[in-house]
Amino acid sequence: MPRPLVVLSVAVSLDGYIDDTIPARLYLSNDKDFDGVDALRADCDAILIGAETVRRDNPRLWLRSEERRAARIAAGKPANLVKVTVTRSGDIDPDARMFHHHIEAGKPLVYTTVDGAEKMSDRLDSVAEVTAITDQDFWGALLDDLGRRGIERLIVEGGTHIHTAFLSAGLADELRYAIAPLLIGQADAPRFVQPAQFPGGSRRRLEFLDATVLDDVVVLRYRPKRTSTISPGQ
Repeated sequence: MPRPLVVLSVAVSLDGYIDDTIPARLYLSNDKDFDGVDALRADCDAILIGAETVRRDNPRLWLRSEERRAARIAAGKPANLVKVTVTRSGDIDPDARMFHHHIEAGKPLVYTTVDGAEKMSDRLDSVAEVTAITDQDFWGALLDDLGRRGIERLIVEGGTHIHTAFLSAGLADELRYAIAPLLIGQADAPRFVQPAQFPGGSRRRLEFLDATVLDDVVVLRYRPKRTSTISPGQ
């Protein structure tokens, strides 16, 4: 089966951070941007976040809009998406909200290493389906498995390690990049991506799709797998 189309979705501060170091959750988006992300989720079959995001934000990963949930049901789809998380260490709480809220699409999926699966043992058996990946190409194998499950479109919402992995491996088809009017400035705060070798190197320009202004948030869209045909200075 073909791999799903991968859409990365992220909100960042003006200085490139996705969060600060204060324990209370930081909301970078505004209401219009949240609705835009909800619409994007509604067009996908599965949603993926990393275990660190599960631990830090404990999200439910659901569609906020009742109308969008109803439209999916009318189209023969589950009201909410298949939920996916990744943990190499196996350090994940079975009481996390993603395992217990809005799971119309079935048990959430947890991808991990052999060591991670051994650490989890049977702690998640009742709330999730755990898959240990032995392939050296961890992320490619993960997408292959999702494709076999019928996932055609996957939205990835982070965090830092996850975005870095998909972009550095050249696996992201689209990037939705929302910029919020905040300056974080904390050296220990998480950024959008970590240092990595990205396809094409530091001089490669991604293909630009469009820009949308949502009150005080600007949303930029790019195709990371394609190179811009516009040369600097044009």
